[in-house]
Amino acid sequence: MNEDLAQAVKASKAPAIARAAAALRLLGRSEAPLGLNAIARELGLNPSTCLYVLRALAEEELVAFDADTKRYALAAGVLTLARGWLRRDRFAEVAQPALDRLATRFEVTMLGVQIFGLDHIVVIASSQTGRAFQLRAEVGSRFPALISATGRCIAAFGAASEDEIARRFAGLRWDDAPDFAEWRAQVEETRARGFAVDEGHYIAGVTVIAAPVWSNTGEAPGHALVAIGLTSALRKTAEDPLVSALLAGADELSRRLGGAGRGQ
Repeated sequence: MNEDLAQAVKASKAPAIARAAAALRLLGRSEAPLGLNAIARELGLNPSTCLYVLRALAEEELVAFDADTKRYALAAGVLTLARGWLRRDRFAEVAQPALDRLATRFEVTMLGVQIFGLDHIVVIASSQTGRAFQLRAEVGSRFPALISATGRCIAAFGAASEDEIARRFAGLRWDDAPDFAEWRAQVEETRARGFAVDEGHYIAGVTVIAAPVWSNTGEAPGHALVAIGLTSALRKTAEDPLVSALLAGADELSRRLGGAGRGQ
């Protein structure tokens, strides 16, 4: 069972909507169409309930059903929703040149993510170089909000209470989890420096560096620029120039989106 999706469905105050959203996310992650029983099992639903959800999504042209294979996949209707969102959110468009430039210069994977409070972050833009080994995160990928370097930025520059942050932190899964006191000290360091680093905690052997991006929609950062690379490779290249370039890119994007930059 996909525990994250199943838990989201159980915790929702609007279970019908949560079930539909979970089914769409599951099909979006799957590399191949899935049958009814597989979907129901992953979402923790009984097959009759799952069938009702899938039929409703098919009627809205968000899910396609293959009568020959008895399997479900995303349908083209999701593109209509995505296009509408992309027209309203400028971040992906304005961030892409910066992501491409930084990825090429420093040979790292670059992501532009949107922050949804303490719930999660979503990758909405990415760039990679042509190196043989690259760490991939597809557009549309979701991660817990407080995980890795971006999570430290969210805790440092957001307005969430200490109790709520501690509760969310307890549910995170790391390769090498820091204890909460250590992590809080890193959050304070992030607030002072304006960027965050996760060296091997979230993914062993991988360094993640994040810088927040502000817009005119609120005091907390709504997006972040994220650089991801093998720790050994980042140590061989100059990490400080990458940090400087990442901060400069985040500040420029903040200005273009109407924000102050670095919480000012």
